[in-house]
Amino acid sequence: MNCQQFSPTGLLFCILIFLGGCGSGLGVKPMPMNKGEASKPGQASFSQFQDIPIPIGAEMDLDRTVILGARESWIGRLTLETNHNPVKLFNFFKQSTPEFGWQEITSIRSATSVLTYSQTTRVLTIQIIAKTLQGSEVVMTVSPRDQNTGS
Repeated sequence: MNCQQFSPTGLLFCILIFLGGCGSGLGVKPMPMNKGEASKPGQASFSQFQDIPIPIGAEMDLDRTVILGARESWIGRLTLETNHNPVKLFNFFKQSTPEFGWQEITSIRSATSVLTYSQTTRVLTIQIIAKTLQGSEVVMTVSPRDQNTGS
């Protein structure tokens, strides 16, 4: 079948039906966190990441994730795909990240929202980017913190 067989009205109807089934299901309840288990067989587990909040239902993008180290000393980039609204994700990270011992440095809410946090030895940057149709991409970068106090 090619695109010429669809009428503009029929195509619009199909798009509306598709989008109608794409609700985020977040409601007004706080967004729950992933407790470290994989939600689907064969999906990467978040059990390594005990020191950052992970929204429930998030899936790790293994092609864009690079992690060095383990447990609470890891550094690198963790990329997540979610069905959650970027505004809800921003609020989720703003509320949840300090509960993991991170102190907020700054945050910017925009088309690409950015939140920056620090701990004693590391810095966490969270970028939230809206996807075209639904959901968001979250890029969490953890790097070593500069320990120089002089010069």
